[in-house]
Amino acid sequence: MHVDMDAFFASVELISRPDLRGLPVIVARSGERAVVVAATYEARKFAVHSAMPLAQARRLCPSAIVIEPHRDAYARVSAGVMELLREITPVVEQVSIDEAFLDLTGSLARLGPARGIGEAVRRRVRERFSITCSVGIGRSKSVAKIASERAKPDGLVEVPAAETLAFLRPLAMSSLWGLGPKTAASLSSLGLATIGDLADSADGLIARTVGQAAAAHLLALARGVDNDPVTSEHEEKSIGAEETFAQDLPWGDELRREVLRMADKAAHRLRQAALLCWTVATKVRTADFKTFSRSRKLAAPTDLTRVINEAAQELVGGLIPPGGRLRLVGVRLDNLVERSGQPVQMAFDQAEGSDPGIDRVADQVRRRFGDGSLTIGTLL
Repeated sequence: MHVDMDAFFASVELISRPDLRGLPVIVARSGERAVVVAATYEARKFAVHSAMPLAQARRLCPSAIVIEPHRDAYARVSAGVMELLREITPVVEQVSIDEAFLDLTGSLARLGPARGIGEAVRRRVRERFSITCSVGIGRSKSVAKIASERAKPDGLVEVPAAETLAFLRPLAMSSLWGLGPKTAASLSSLGLATIGDLADSADGLIARTVGQAAAAHLLALARGVDNDPVTSEHEEKSIGAEETFAQDLPWGDELRREVLRMADKAAHRLRQAALLCWTVATKVRTADFKTFSRSRKLAAPTDLTRVINEAAQELVGGLIPPGGRLRLVGVRLDNLVERSGQPVQMAFDQAEGSDPGIDRVADQVRRRFGDGSLTIGTLL
């Protein structure tokens, strides 16, 4: 079973703004270069979608109401939904903040048919969190994922095992889970339009077009074969934060503060996940849209804001060309390990303010009173 929250960020915002239900709502930060974080289905009817520049979205839907995002609320509701899903089965694979796969094999004898379980999930999500979700049920992850997309919004589609191929074949080839736009364009150039067209194609033809590995994977999915198991443990590969500025910034105090802000966000998320990082990486985009990145391995794994910021500042400073100005900066933490059991190295020359207790207390305050309740003085 695949469970996907409907217009998740927008739906969470409407929990505290029920007066906006049924209206075109866009979630986005303010600013000239702001982008759409999420949009209600009423706004999507005007072709508004996430990652679209806010200015373009306003042109497409002049009547839209724009509200600021509240990421702490999204994380809180997401955690509650995932806990609800684990009441159904312990085998839950969370693939993003608003979607997860469930292996129902061990739950059918206890809870009854899969469709009934899916309807119960939809009902409980609505009752507990005042948001809706769409559910897809199939014999594999890929089929369940496609089914949930067909169920949107606020619906359920079950594909019995014997009807898998009949379900897949007439669908547009772009419906295949994991098929990127470039690969889709290459396959379309062969005259393929549906999943059935792809399934009937010669293996050699597809391999010559997209490569042997991609061909084998896509052909298997098109023919209803997907042996990828639902895994209950999701390993975080990286954690980060980035910001696009309203105005291009030169290297100076204002840009250093923005780097600190991103380092603080990333470190906070790292501690929330009970992880440490071995590597700090930075990304910058210049005023002429060129993107550069650098990374550094630390002497010891850490989750301290000050240590991460010091590495990030030096990396960003080394990326800016002489006289250059930046429109975007990002900080990413890689090579993550679990905090438990990891020795945290304390240096004799550790700077004042690097005490891990400071970060821990700051995290506790933010959890209780919101992300904006406590900040580093330099950022004021």
